[in-house]
Amino acid sequence: MVSTKSTGEHQSASVALSKEGETDNILLGPESDVEPTVSVVMPTMNEEEGVETCIELVKDAVRRSGYSTEVVISDDSVDRTPEIAREAGAIVVEPDEPGYGYAYRYAFQHCRGDYIIIGDADTTYDFEQFPELLDPVVRGEADMVMGSRLEGEIRDGAMPPLHEYVGNPLLTKFLNVFYGAGVSDAHSGFRAFRADVLDELDLETAGMEFASEMIMAAGAQDLTIEEIPITYHEREGEATLESFQDGWRHVRFMLLNAPNYLFSVPGALMGLFGIGVMLAATYGVSIGGVTLGIHSAIAGSLFTLLAYQVASMGVFATLTSDPIQRPTDIVTTAVVEHMNLERMSTIGLLIFTAGAVYATWLVIRWASTGFQRLPMATGDVIAFTAIVVGAQTVFNAFFMSATVDQRRA
Repeated sequence: MVSTKSTGEHQSASVALSKEGETDNILLGPESDVEPTVSVVMPTMNEEEGVETCIELVKDAVRRSGYSTEVVISDDSVDRTPEIAREAGAIVVEPDEPGYGYAYRYAFQHCRGDYIIIGDADTTYDFEQFPELLDPVVRGEADMVMGSRLEGEIRDGAMPPLHEYVGNPLLTKFLNVFYGAGVSDAHSGFRAFRADVLDELDLETAGMEFASEMIMAAGAQDLTIEEIPITYHEREGEATLESFQDGWRHVRFMLLNAPNYLFSVPGALMGLFGIGVMLAATYGVSIGGVTLGIHSAIAGSLFTLLAYQVASMGVFATLTSDPIQRPTDIVTTAVVEHMNLERMSTIGLLIFTAGAVYATWLVIRWASTGFQRLPMATGDVIAFTAIVVGAQTVFNAFFMSATVDQRRA
């Protein structure tokens, strides 16, 4: 990445560009002697109806703001999009792999500006507004600024009602809860940020979930994200977004990269509930006039075993996938950071032994009655729950050790 210049240097470059005059070559090409301050990146797939309009809007913004600017089109089209973009003064690059996210990542490698603006080339975003997005970043007030459609204006026909009132608000809520993004429109594609922020984000996705990954990584890195209201326009050309498939990809990606919410929290809640029910059944606690008995104890045992399995998945997911949002709960942190094969298997053996000893004592008591009168049945449930959990812990210890050794290799 190019190192960030000071604000004064940016202003100098901008003024210099303005004094060159209002020419058709207002956008900087790859051979320009002037280093661009801003790189505007647009991924395109058959956007011949809208790409020229978007580039002209960028030019209007450059004339007004003076930012020395290049436009980088990351193209995967079979129509005239790349020819139109080149004629309008843009730099066109062609990614060697498919995917919305990969198109952006490929284009970033060709950007020379210290600041980057991204947005779709379908006329939905008003690129004449890019200086308003960029100014807080240049002033150092934010690491990233996003245009909020939901806080601004959505023109008639620009966004399907399902997206406006259900999809985008719901996905934004997920991101805010899971990753602390604190934004109103997490899937707005109109964004401005410093180029060197990309090194911190370490983006990897190739598909539509790229939009989520950027915000998730920024939230996990405690980067400052601000928003400004924007107007969202009706697109030119045919839409390529598949609502349910692409929405599911976002949800799936968010969950897989937040194992604390997917595994740890549900595991903890089910475990507390299961253990509580078993204890209540053991001591004959009455709820609403109903005394919990053996059937409640069995249900509690099943919840406890399921909770243990789910929580274990959270540990393994953290060890094997290096998620964006690592679990911070006490149990997962303790296992991941402090447990090895010996310690974990020892704990498992202790739990197993405790359950086995208790079960043996219950069998002895049963035998003393000539196998006629069973001792406390809920005790059997607790004993065998401990035996199963202990055995699982031992085997998990070996599996965890093998997983860690494999990653180190």
